[in-house]
Amino acid sequence: MFSISPVQAMNFAGRNIYIKRDDLLHPDFSGNKARKFYHFLHHDYSHITKLVASGSTQANSLYSMSVLARQQGWTFDYYVSHISDFLLQNPQGNYAAAVQNGANIVDIGNLAYAENLTGMHLNDAMQYIVSSDPIYADKKHLLYIPEGGRCQYAETGIEQLAAEIIQWAQEQQKNKLMVFLPSGTGTTAAYLNKQLIQQLAQLSIVDVFTIEVITCSTVGGDEYLRQQFSVLVDEIYYPKIINDGHKYHFGKLSRRCFDMWEKVCQSGIEFELLYDPVGFLVLQHYLNENANSTTEILYIHQGGVLGNKTMLPRYQRKFSRIVQT
Repeated sequence: MFSISPVQAMNFAGRNIYIKRDDLLHPDFSGNKARKFYHFLHHDYSHITKLVASGSTQANSLYSMSVLARQQGWTFDYYVSHISDFLLQNPQGNYAAAVQNGANIVDIGNLAYAENLTGMHLNDAMQYIVSSDPIYADKKHLLYIPEGGRCQYAETGIEQLAAEIIQWAQEQQKNKLMVFLPSGTGTTAAYLNKQLIQQLAQLSIVDVFTIEVITCSTVGGDEYLRQQFSVLVDEIYYPKIINDGHKYHFGKLSRRCFDMWEKVCQSGIEFELLYDPVGFLVLQHYLNENANSTTEILYIHQGGVLGNKTMLPRYQRKFSRIVQT
């Protein structure tokens, strides 16, 4: 279903870096969500009739899973902690697109048993809902995907991403390569590092090619990210985590982030406004600290630009000096 995503050169922080354009994988499935949900498109799930998941109202995974459910003929229930009145009255972005695809988006605060979920993290609330709600009693025909696609099935598509990176490195003779991407749950970074290590070993080219995955946290900090890695892979496969000394609060509007987003979008590539600004700020700090390094940089563009339709107006409302785009 997916073609090999192209690689494009880009000037950044005085360096020539490369962008792996996973945002161009497919019109409906792009970026890391395309990789994570690849498994469900290439295996037999004909027994499934209902998909259940959770996350935020503007999550990229919400839209991607709504497309998956529509294509597979499944009903799709998606649980959120809260839906704002503004969004209900003005549907837009991933939320609006998912609703158009038939997604049933449920505010857990409106459930009849909402008091039983008081104080629970959304992931814990989902465990209760899926195990206790009678509408999900038929587990045989139910597919539950954890928030952000953090599950073992995600490795199937990321295995293909690793193979594409190795093939590109060989063709372009990039013997020393750093693959960089910002992380939320860390699923892509963890499985990608594992797959690169294993595939290089299987090809017996470990001594010829050095490919290292480096990431940064956009949610909860470095220790939180390590905890996410521990759920997915053995410690020997943990990617290297770097930071620039700044604390980033997920989804909080920052002028530094917006300025970086504007800067990188001048390359002619549209990046998304949630993860990429943090990624490029941290990468810029790293490159400045390692100015003499000869290691080539491959940045993974993980899609998500549909979310800009709601993020950009938020920035425009907060920072009135931002020119309307």
